[in-house]
Amino acid sequence: MQVWRPGASLLTLRRRADLYARLRRFFASRDILEVDVPLIGAASVSDPHIESITVGNVLSGAVDNEHYLQTSPEYFMKRLLAAGSGAIYSLGKAFRQGEAGHRHNPEFTMLEWYRPGFDDHRLMDELESLLTELLTFSSVSRRSYRDLFVQHLGFDPHTASMEKLQQCARQNIDLDWQDSDRDIWLDLLMTHCIEPQLGQGLVFIYDYPASQAALAKVEIDETGTPVARRFEAYVNGMELANGYWELTDAEEQARRFECDLAVRGRMGLPVCPLDNKLMAALQSGLPECAGVALGVDRLLMQMGAEEKIGDVITFPFDRL
Repeated sequence: MQVWRPGASLLTLRRRADLYARLRRFFASRDILEVDVPLIGAASVSDPHIESITVGNVLSGAVDNEHYLQTSPEYFMKRLLAAGSGAIYSLGKAFRQGEAGHRHNPEFTMLEWYRPGFDDHRLMDELESLLTELLTFSSVSRRSYRDLFVQHLGFDPHTASMEKLQQCARQNIDLDWQDSDRDIWLDLLMTHCIEPQLGQGLVFIYDYPASQAALAKVEIDETGTPVARRFEAYVNGMELANGYWELTDAEEQARRFECDLAVRGRMGLPVCPLDNKLMAALQSGLPECAGVALGVDRLLMQMGAEEKIGDVITFPFDRL
């Protein structure tokens, strides 16, 4: 292998350029403003399942000047929303440590947009409009998280006991370990037992467990169960996008961040400082809105029927 050569073919490079132009036309037609936000920040995410890449001292001679490559443009975009930007989108790079494989690269391209006045279902409508312009689907469906578990595993994931989750996982997955986190068992069942059954086409999954809300609102569903008002979009079985009806309560968001940091501490993970400027923006008033992040490289994989993310990136990590 000639490692100096790009990972993507010239045809794929042209396909990427065409995709960017089509994305920008889509958003321009809806009067959604493109914004350019920093790739380096003084803080980063608290999510225990996402690792930031540390930049270190950015300014010569500075003390305690740790900075981070951003795992998404979300925090800067929410500061813009609080400042009155209106509907906005960002098309650019994001970075996550330790994520490399057929579907992951530590540096990747993310499309993220926010719609004031939308909830998660209305944003699903818009995402569906975008994706059906770019791809042809054999089917398009929307399924609640609960419905999928009931159909494929026979129980309600919102109310099932830890013992039930562990028993089901051990019956269906080759593993032998213990963990007291319900969400880890739910994630295992989702990735190993349900995602492979999603099949071809575009599938939206919505109303996740309240414990997986992250930065999304928690609402009571028709059964009286608290659920996270978030969704994920899968294309031909591949996770492509993750959207929220955004939490606007600054105090609740601060509580969730502190809980995340406590979990990171217990797991022995690096604890990044809280983004105080984001918290100040939330306290000043984030408008009611919905937002979604979409993996552009994975979208290109679907458009070109590619099996590896390195085949759609000019110079993936193994060719740096």
